[in-house]
Amino acid sequence: MLRYIKRYPFSLLVISSVIYLSFFRPPSTDLNEIPYLDKVVHVCMYAGMSGMLWLEFLRNHRKFQAPLWHAWVGGLLCPVLFSGCVELLQEYCTTYRGGDWLDLLANATGSLLGSVFVYLVIRPRIWKTNCR
Repeated sequence: MLRYIKRYPFSLLVISSVIYLSFFRPPSTDLNEIPYLDKVVHVCMYAGMSGMLWLEFLRNHRKFQAPLWHAWVGGLLCPVLFSGCVELLQEYCTTYRGGDWLDLLANATGSLLGSVFVYLVIRPRIWKTNCR
C-alpha cells in the first residue's frame, strides 16, 4: 500500500478530491441555472483523474517496459467502475444527492477523453521506449 502512495501521490490526491466533490452538498448559486453545467464538471473531473493516472503510470514505467494495457485498465476502466460505484452510493446512501445515469455517461466520457489525450499527445513525448 505504501508503494502505491509513493508512486501515485498526485493521482491519489485527485481521487480524494473527486470523492469529496461527489459527496459534499454544493451551495446554491446562479450557476445552477446553466443547463448541464454539472455534466461538464463531471467530464472535467474524470478527464483529470484519468489523465493523472496515465501520467503517473508513464512516469513510473519510463525505465522498463510495461504492458500498455495496464495503463488502459488503470486509466480508463478503473475510473469508469469507480464512477459507477460513486453513482450507486449517491443514489442509495445519501439523502440529498441522487445517482444519475447521465453523470455516469459524463464520467465515462471524461475518462475516455483524458486517456486518449494522454495516449495520443503526451505519451509519445515522454515515453520513448516501444512498449506493448
